[in-house]
Amino acid sequence: MPTISVRLLKGRSIDQKREFVEVVTREAARILKCGPDAVEIVFEDVEKHDWGIGGKLVADK
Repeated sequence: MPTISVRLLKGRSIDQKREFVEVVTREAARILKCGPDAVEIVFEDVEKHDWGIGGKLVADK
Protein backbone atom coordinates (compact mmCIF):
# COMPACT_ATOMS: atom_id res chain seq x y z
CA MET A 1 0.00 0.00 0.00
CA PRO A 2 1.74 3.21 -1.11
CA THR A 3 1.46 6.08 1.34
CA ILE A 4 2.33 9.51 -0.03
CA SER A 5 3.18 12.25 2.46
CA VAL A 6 2.76 15.84 1.28
CA ARG A 7 3.99 18.86 3.23
CA LEU A 8 2.54 22.19 2.17
CA LEU A 9 2.62 25.71 3.44
CA LYS A 10 -0.73 26.35 5.06
CA GLY A 11 -3.29 28.03 2.84
CA ARG A 12 -4.25 25.56 0.12
CA SER A 13 -7.98 25.17 -0.32
CA ILE A 14 -9.91 21.94 0.20
CA ASP A 15 -10.68 21.98 -3.54
CA GLN A 16 -6.96 22.10 -4.38
CA LYS A 17 -6.28 19.19 -2.03
CA ARG A 18 -9.24 17.25 -3.41
CA GLU A 19 -7.97 17.65 -6.99
CA PHE A 20 -4.42 16.73 -5.95
CA VAL A 21 -5.67 13.55 -4.25
CA GLU A 22 -7.70 12.53 -7.30
CA VAL A 23 -4.90 13.08 -9.82
CA VAL A 24 -2.02 11.70 -7.74
CA THR A 25 -4.04 8.65 -6.69
CA ARG A 26 -4.94 7.85 -10.29
CA GLU A 27 -1.35 8.22 -11.53
CA ALA A 28 0.24 6.42 -8.56
CA ALA A 29 -2.12 3.47 -9.07
CA ARG A 30 -1.33 3.37 -12.79
CA ILE A 31 2.44 3.57 -12.36
CA LEU A 32 2.67 1.28 -9.33
CA LYS A 33 0.17 -1.24 -10.73
CA CYS A 34 -2.15 -1.21 -7.74
CA GLY A 35 -5.75 -0.31 -7.14
CA PRO A 36 -6.63 3.28 -6.26
CA ASP A 37 -8.02 2.04 -2.93
CA ALA A 38 -4.48 1.07 -1.94
CA VAL A 39 -3.10 4.61 -2.33
CA GLU A 40 -3.04 6.80 0.77
CA ILE A 41 -2.19 10.50 0.74
CA VAL A 42 -1.52 12.44 3.94
CA PHE A 43 -1.30 16.23 3.99
CA GLU A 44 0.68 18.12 6.59
CA ASP A 45 -0.06 21.85 6.60
CA VAL A 46 2.90 23.83 7.90
CA GLU A 47 2.82 27.42 9.11
CA LYS A 48 5.15 29.86 7.34
CA HIS A 49 6.99 30.50 10.62
CA ASP A 50 7.75 26.75 10.86
CA TRP A 51 9.41 26.44 7.43
CA GLY A 52 12.84 27.70 6.45
CA ILE A 53 14.31 28.06 2.96
CA GLY A 54 17.76 29.38 2.15
CA GLY A 55 18.56 30.28 5.76
CA LYS A 56 15.39 32.31 6.31
CA LEU A 57 11.93 31.58 7.59
CA VAL A 58 9.33 31.72 4.85
CA ALA A 59 7.37 34.10 7.11
CA ASP A 60 10.26 36.56 6.87
CA LYS A 61 10.41 36.64 3.08
